[in-house]
Amino acid sequence: MGMMSEFKAFALRGNVVDMAIGVIIGGAFGLIVGSVVSDILMPVVGKMTGGVNFKDLYVSIDGKSYPTLKAAQDAGAAMNYGNTIDTLIKFVIVAFFLFLVIKAMNSAKKKEEAKPSGPAAPPAQEVLLTEIRDLLRKNAKA
Repeated sequence: MGMMSEFKAFALRGNVVDMAIGVIIGGAFGLIVGSVVSDILMPVVGKMTGGVNFKDLYVSIDGKSYPTLKAAQDAGAAMNYGNTIDTLIKFVIVAFFLFLVIKAMNSAKKKEEAKPSGPAAPPAQEVLLTEIRDLLRKNAKA
């Protein structure tokens, strides 16, 4: 089996294709949630904290005072911890939404598994008794 045919067999397996689709959808989902957090939630949190924009929070590592984050970054003296806070909040929200999606999927899967697939097979004892009854009827007629 040549390398190209092995690669083709690998790439076309269901798990690889499913994983690729999951990664693409996950990336798009992350962008959507990131936008919701940055454009909708973080401004509300900023208002609740007195107009603070988390992305602009920094510590000057050279001890000097800078008027803006940009000025501190230009001087090479900014440790931007606010961006980390913003990213952590986004992560928690994305993780929570993924948790809800997986929980809903698991719930739907349990409901699907709980549906009866048809009439249950009779127990082995009942099958045996039915056979005995049928044999007795057959012998009684003969």
